Amino acid sequence: MSLYQLSRDERAAAAVEFALTAPVFFALLFGMLQVGLVLWTQLGLQHGAEMAARCASVNSATCGTVSAIQNFAAQQALGLNPPATTFAVTTPACGNKVSASYNYHFITGYLGTPSLTLRAESCFPS
Repeated sequence: MSLYQLSRDERAAAAVEFALTAPVFFALLFGMLQVGLVLWTQLGLQHGAEMAARCASVNSATCGTVSAIQNFAAQQALGLNPPATTFAVTTPACGNKVSASYNYHFITGYLGTPSLTLRAESCFPS
């Protein structure tokens, strides 16, 4: 096969194009999945903090102690399973304040990706 014929050969062109574009496509795909999971985790933490601050102010039978408020917040974290110690309870001037601090570990953690600390807080008047 001459050099001219070799340069005109179009066999396996799709495989070469796929090999060039696949890494970018999969990186974007996994990146979008990671962003979605981080946002979902942040939403769950915020929801847990908001519901626990409200419960501490409105329902003292269920949320009468700090540990009860922390457990309630962990239960309300929308599909997450954080430990109750993720949530901290204080009573500043605004009312009952519940704060959360959670270390999010990326799927690619085994590649050396650092973890991300997500924070959420809510204050409900007493």
